[in-house]
Amino acid sequence: MTQTNILLESGTNELEVVEFFIDEDAPDGGEKPVRTFYGVNVAKVLEIIRLPDLTDMPDASHPSVMGAFDLRSEIVPLIKLDAWVKKEQSRSEHPKVIVTEFNQIITAFMVTGVTRIHRINWENVKAPSIQISSLTSNSVTGIVKLDDRIVFLLDLEKIVATLNPQLAECMTCEADVVRQVEERNIQALIADDSTMVRHMIASLLVDSGFHVTQAINGKEAWAHLMGYKEESEREGKPITDYVDIVISDIEMPVMDGHNLTKRIKDDPTLKVLPVMLCSSLITDNLFHKGQSVGANEQISKANLNKLPHRALDLVKKFDMHPNQMRQAVANQ
Repeated sequence: MTQTNILLESGTNELEVVEFFIDEDAPDGGEKPVRTFYGVNVAKVLEIIRLPDLTDMPDASHPSVMGAFDLRSEIVPLIKLDAWVKKEQSRSEHPKVIVTEFNQIITAFMVTGVTRIHRINWENVKAPSIQISSLTSNSVTGIVKLDDRIVFLLDLEKIVATLNPQLAECMTCEADVVRQVEERNIQALIADDSTMVRHMIASLLVDSGFHVTQAINGKEAWAHLMGYKEESEREGKPITDYVDIVISDIEMPVMDGHNLTKRIKDDPTLKVLPVMLCSSLITDNLFHKGQSVGANEQISKANLNKLPHRALDLVKKFDMHPNQMRQAVANQ
């Protein structure tokens, strides 16, 4: 089964989810397995295949790494997903393998089976409670009810980042960037539902001289912006006295980054703000979605080390050409 190429209109606050499940043996010797349903954004799924022949990976970084296989000349590691959600998958004659690609990394995950693709609205996705997060190793980013069952949306980026700690080793700031940011007193509003990624981005920006306000999703970021707008109108000051740039993830419960960007660019006051999308979904195939809602810059989370420099450059473009840049945005 390969990925379907269903394209959603940008800014509608919708996504498509591949639903799958993990079965555990029934307690006390029962016959019916205990089944838990999960989901992942279809945009991250390359294809769904049967369990391939595996080659052992010596000195694997985590016991969940089952081995690797050859997929059209690409060597792909296979991860036992149950190990990350604190389950113990029962033996299955025909397990499925979900091959994913995000942040320029291809990884495969073994599950018991796959059901179907659902089209849902982010407003129907609830953020997990602290208890749910702790019981699932903080690997769940959202919860949604589909038909008669609860589906947990997984934070695959966190899993891959945990398996590849070297991906964060290059998160350093440049002295010249720090100097320029501090001179401009740049205030950034960032939105990301992943606690780990949000703190990583915030730390990187703060170390680079930015003043940072954090939001856990697009709705919270929008509330911050409405507060800034109200204060700017009350004080008779430009909105840029309160925030210089918005940096947002795309996938977030309640309100996603595309919808947040569209709201900003549709607002007469806020549309002069530069918006940068920072997501694992920034690919050649999906870049146009950000453009269609008015994003001024897009960067993959695989290139987080470039984030401060790219954010500074974007703010400088608006500062250097305030009439041309901001008027061009205002006329959109």
